[in-house]
Amino acid sequence: MFENFDLSQMGAMLEEANKQAKKMQEDANNKEFTAKSGGGLVRVSMNGNAEIIDITIDNSLLNDKESLQILLMSAVNDVIKMVEENKKLATTQMLSSIGGFGPKI
Repeated sequence: MFENFDLSQMGAMLEEANKQAKKMQEDANNKEFTAKSGGGLVRVSMNGNAEIIDITIDNSLLNDKESLQILLMSAVNDVIKMVEENKKLATTQMLSSIGGFGPKI
């Protein structure tokens, strides 16, 4: 497993990993993910750091609290999944680019 691994390169690899992690964080700040539910009656947008940046609710839902709650939960859960998948992909790409760790893409 570690036949071709050169321990003298460890410092450089860790420095590269740190640079890549900082770049991933910056990239995440600039990404936006949006999920809709109820045919677009509810929209939730999140940045790549899983911070909600916008919620849009159609006025027709304002008098139907139960439906609003269900649709809001659905949209939030969907957008969280999008952000998590993006983080997994970015991490895999980062690991494969430094020292050959992780699966090749």
